[in-house]
Amino acid sequence: MRMRLVPDNTNWDFFGRSKLWLGISGVMMVVALISFFVQGLNYGIDFRGGTTIRTVSAQPVDVGGYRNALQPLELGDVSISEVFDPSFGADHNVAMIRIQAQDEEEAITAEATEQLRQALSTVAPDISFASVESVGPKVSGELIQTAVIAVLLAIGAVLIYIWLRFEWQFAVGAVLALVHDVVLTIGVFSEVQIKFDLAIIAALLTIVGYSLNDTVVVFDRVRENLIKYKKMELKEVLNISINETLSRTIMTSLTTMLALIAMFVLGGDVIRGFVFAMMWGIFVGTYSSIFIASALLLRFGVKRDWTRPDANSGNQYSNIDA
Repeated sequence: MRMRLVPDNTNWDFFGRSKLWLGISGVMMVVALISFFVQGLNYGIDFRGGTTIRTVSAQPVDVGGYRNALQPLELGDVSISEVFDPSFGADHNVAMIRIQAQDEEEAITAEATEQLRQALSTVAPDISFASVESVGPKVSGELIQTAVIAVLLAIGAVLIYIWLRFEWQFAVGAVLALVHDVVLTIGVFSEVQIKFDLAIIAALLTIVGYSLNDTVVVFDRVRENLIKYKKMELKEVLNISINETLSRTIMTSLTTMLALIAMFVLGGDVIRGFVFAMMWGIFVGTYSSIFIASALLLRFGVKRDWTRPDANSGNQYSNIDA
């Protein structure tokens, strides 16, 4: 006996309160934008500038011990992770420590570097710094600009792809749903002030692809049903299509969410922000593919005749026997 989260033959009305769902999403987007412009994002080292230090020690890397040793120095945002560097032998353990820019300085001073080494030597007495690299505010500003361009290009590519595969109404509905997902995700990060870095940009791009996948599955079924039910009202066709793909949508989102929850609980601080963005993005992406993209498609209207034209149309000799 198979476990079923969604019955085989559902007949739920997803458009009975479509105006309510669109209104709620509109209000949430406005709140997210207000939070972004008023409160801003808690930018990480990638966007604020800072220093990256690569440490080498014969002792195993103790991330918690390193963090506790640096805490009295009050350096602000500090990220510590163990890395694999083939340039060092197997008996050496390498860690990467990233520290936010101090007092808007371009590079960390020699005195501050020595304080860091002394603090870490209490955990690993033989620790040494293999490299010390600093990123200034100018480079960080360029990274922000590049990240914004990357997200906009991804959404623009989606617009062109859906337009070519379906019709412009489908493309606009899908892109507005993607904008909805990205804005709400950025709004959540602004509200709770979770560190926003390049990993979160990667999560946003992943969310765009994931949400698009759900939306395309629904839209593809809509196109099939428009051919099958040529005289049925568009609202009913959309309802049938969502109900027919609902089991697949829920199961895909749920199984992905279970893996992300495990990573969020057990993965540690290094990937927690990325995983949180993915969890929230999958939630709003699933919601938007069911309630937002299809509701917008209903508002725009679609082409009803998807039948292919006669291959012989326009040929004056098509009906003459050879």
